[in-house]
Amino acid sequence: MADQSIEDAVSRALEGAPPRNFRESVDLAINLRDLDLNDPSNRVDEGIVLPSGTGQETRIVVFAEGETALRARDVADEVLDSDDLEELGDDTDAAKDLAGETDFFIAQANMMQDIGRYLGTVLGPRGKMPTPLQPDDDVVEVVNRMKNTVQLRSRDRRTFHARVGAEDMTAEEIADNIDVIIRRLEADLEKGPLNIDSVYVKTTMGPAVEVA
Repeated sequence: MADQSIEDAVSRALEGAPPRNFRESVDLAINLRDLDLNDPSNRVDEGIVLPSGTGQETRIVVFAEGETALRARDVADEVLDSDDLEELGDDTDAAKDLAGETDFFIAQANMMQDIGRYLGTVLGPRGKMPTPLQPDDDVVEVVNRMKNTVQLRSRDRRTFHARVGAEDMTAEEIADNIDVIIRRLEADLEKGPLNIDSVYVKTTMGPAVEVA
């Protein structure tokens, strides 16, 4: 359960947001300090499962064949086989479009080598190489988990953003998501909390409220 101060900050951000004619997302702005982000080993780059969900539709594409492909079709937005993969390798524009509109890729482990060969130059720079699906993994379980996952990625910037919900979620739900993200960052960063300069929460068009 999140600290009350986080929930209070979220409430102020939600209450301070002027009405809009669209459903706004709720985002964190995370500011780091005392880190050399030119060194890739210091960069933040990981997926975090949010306990209250992301508040948005997460598009997931699965590369699979056989029984795994059949099961994936029930839960994934699109399932592609080896022939589809080869076609994408010959059509860079289509591959870029797919990468741009997809949040996460999952692939059977035995297809990863071909994915690297055909799509590595498109997916790699975008940080969207697939999560390998091992033989014992349940593709339905993996897809459903990733629907509640956000990707934290700082690249070489001290300030980066992450989605933590939507304006129609409760302040408590959003605060629980923020708490998980902050705890993970504190655990992963070299100096823990000392590497976090500040954290702000805001709706898409609303004012920013400091969380930490």
